[in-house]
Amino acid sequence: MLEKEVINFEKTAIVGIITQNQSEEKLNEYLDELEFLTFTAGGEVIKRFSQKMERPNPKTFVGTGKIDEINLFVKENDISTLIFDDELSPSQQKNISRIIDCKILDRTNLILDIFAQRAETSYARTQVELAQCIYLLPRLSGLWTHLERQKGGIGMRGPGETEIETDRRIVRDRISLLKDKIKTIDKQMSIQRSNRGAMVRVALVGYTNVGKSTLMNAIGKSDVFVENKLFATLDTTVRKVVIKNLPFLLSDTVGFIRKLPTQLVDSFKSTLDEVREADLLLHVVDISHPDFEDHIASVNQTLLEIKSNDKPTIMVFNKIDAYKHLTIDEDDLITERTTRHYTLEEWKQTWMSNVGEDKALFISATQKENFEEFREVVYEAVRQIHITRFPYNKFLYPDYKDAIEKEEE
Repeated sequence: MLEKEVINFEKTAIVGIITQNQSEEKLNEYLDELEFLTFTAGGEVIKRFSQKMERPNPKTFVGTGKIDEINLFVKENDISTLIFDDELSPSQQKNISRIIDCKILDRTNLILDIFAQRAETSYARTQVELAQCIYLLPRLSGLWTHLERQKGGIGMRGPGETEIETDRRIVRDRISLLKDKIKTIDKQMSIQRSNRGAMVRVALVGYTNVGKSTLMNAIGKSDVFVENKLFATLDTTVRKVVIKNLPFLLSDTVGFIRKLPTQLVDSFKSTLDEVREADLLLHVVDISHPDFEDHIASVNQTLLEIKSNDKPTIMVFNKIDAYKHLTIDEDDLITERTTRHYTLEEWKQTWMSNVGEDKALFISATQKENFEEFREVVYEAVRQIHITRFPYNKFLYPDYKDAIEKEEE
């Protein structure tokens, strides 16, 4: 008899602040996402802490009163991990660790941890390790406190500094080694890409957990790993897909996220070469998520950073089967109508209609809703790129409707 696997979630608390640039509503959105990230990493959020401040406290991120309140809660409830929504500076992390006796992480550290869990191939592991080393380098000073010889002054010069310097040198050497390793793998991957010939390349891009891998499985009849967690996909998967008789290459890339750590953007830039070299982008959006417009902005910002924002793009609004809009009772005269109250039809009349008739699709990858329309639009877009590149091949690939008629004959 198989034993049931018992997953022990770590008890965690999360902390965020309301500032001039981040309203309470925005903070709640970020903390919801942070809670989902924590769950993905294997933690259970017991409590959220928030504080209204003009700017983060340079010493302890939150105020002294709030840090005491958090410390008391951590002791009373046996919390093992405390996660901050923004990136902590090395000194903030050190100061908080002195006050609160538990693991202190920030959003960057948490995302790096999830990436480390998810990395399957040698390439992904190398990229994650590089990002972790870059993150760790300025934070080494607090790791050698057991030698108690770091304070400086008379009688305080001792082996502590030597240990830190040794560690820094080891980490710097490791970083340069990993960078060389990534360069070698990049060379191999660029040769692989050049060997794929002149087939049209299509890349799935989008926020994390919007259904890119599910869509890839549905259209490409492949078996890419799918899970309702953030960053289920780290390694780029490329599959040959044929719609009617038109072949093209479809790649599934790593998902983007708000407040993406700069170390990850840098180390994963090479993974995003598939996006850079794509002829067409399918920007997948989870329309059932209340903040999907923010997600679109985050993805567009990342595409701008990797210089891929000017490529032909089709917006694919996924999960229409899960979309639910808020309703207002007829006798409710107080509630103000917002975009959260829009039906799907109303959304289609907004900026989405300006994207273009063939540039915005509304589908459900799991239920295969509107899938025929999706296949037609992708076929026509790929066909257009193909016949521009090879005009003499035009007769091989007729219009989608003509291709269907031929099949029926």
